[in-house]
Amino acid sequence: MQTPAPHRDTLPAQAVWARNVVYLWDRRRILLRVALVALVLSTVFAFLIPKRYDSSTTIMPPEQTNTSAAMLAALTGRTGTGGGLSALAGGLLGVKSNGELFMDLLHSGTVRGRLIERFNLQQVYGKRYMTDTAKKLANSTDVAENKKSGVITVTVTDTDRQRAQSMAQAYVEELNNLLARVSTSSARRERIFVEQRLASVSKDLNDAQIKLSEFSSSTSTIDIKEQTRATVDAGARLQAQLIVSEGELESLKQIYGDDNVRVRSARERVGVLQRELNKIGGSSSPDASDDAKPGELYPPLRRLPALGVRWANLYRRVRVQETVYDLLTAEYETARIQEAKEIPTVSVIDAAGWPEKKSYPHRSYFILGGPLFAVCVASLFILLRRSWYELDDNNDLKLLAAHIKSPTESLPPTTTEPEVAHP
Repeated sequence: MQTPAPHRDTLPAQAVWARNVVYLWDRRRILLRVALVALVLSTVFAFLIPKRYDSSTTIMPPEQTNTSAAMLAALTGRTGTGGGLSALAGGLLGVKSNGELFMDLLHSGTVRGRLIERFNLQQVYGKRYMTDTAKKLANSTDVAENKKSGVITVTVTDTDRQRAQSMAQAYVEELNNLLARVSTSSARRERIFVEQRLASVSKDLNDAQIKLSEFSSSTSTIDIKEQTRATVDAGARLQAQLIVSEGELESLKQIYGDDNVRVRSARERVGVLQRELNKIGGSSSPDASDDAKPGELYPPLRRLPALGVRWANLYRRVRVQETVYDLLTAEYETARIQEAKEIPTVSVIDAAGWPEKKSYPHRSYFILGGPLFAVCVASLFILLRRSWYELDDNNDLKLLAAHIKSPTESLPPTTTEPEVAHP
């Protein structure tokens, strides 16, 4: 009596493996055709994928200005626990390391938004919404920190070499701009205060100068002290000339009489000197206007004291505002210099370089991996197909498949109830 062949499941593992290899070797032509087709398709696909280029820049964050945190870190650094205690101290103080802080700033929406606007990435990436563009930019950017040295590396991947390099540089520029904008140092607050105060003083100085100019134009007052000295000197000379002319007139009257030509000429000269002296002296009426009369180069002597008070007030106000403006200008420049010193700026170790070689795709991997993957899938399909046909027809899987394929044929026949005869 012939013994039945052992079932496939009862065979040793080596025998099953050898049986599968022989089965696949018998169908090597099919696998070869699959490999050739996959080789052609993977080659075409590998050359259709756009090239991508990486541009990297390395930066070093500025040192922390938190004195207490620095002192505690220095103290804990001398102990045997080392970095663990330093990290614990920083966590208790609520202070982040510079690297983590600057990595968060590089990932911030402000920096990404600025890069999207600068390089028009929404159109470059073909995205409709800003959020999708930001996600695409985040996937194209890698920010890594070296925990030991604290150096941060920013790598940008793009299909354009120039854009990849420019975007890597732009990350550093926008980071510095963000630090300058959100800086809360005392020098920045002082600079903002002095800047506002300088604008207010500049407006007050302009108003004071305009008022002094209008007053000087309407009253012909340029410099009260000098004008008073000059007016007094001119009046004294006229007064002396008038006294001499009047003496000459009296002596000529006694010699020649009143109708003599020389007497009339002397009398006319005395009248002219008297009118000039009256003009310099001005009117003594308190209702006289301060405005200069037409043709009057200097204000009258009698009006100078009243005009001097108003002119001195206006001039003093101008000088005070000028002095304050000069002091604030010097203080403003000092505050700007101090602010520039206190604003943290990153130090670029390696600038973004020109990507000479592409970083993706690796065409050899696609060309070689495509046929290998296709052969593995085809082999698996062939083995599963053989296993399926080796199953018994009463196997549960085959019955389920037959039911899914044609449910009406696999259903058992339905029984009908017998008819009951009615009396």
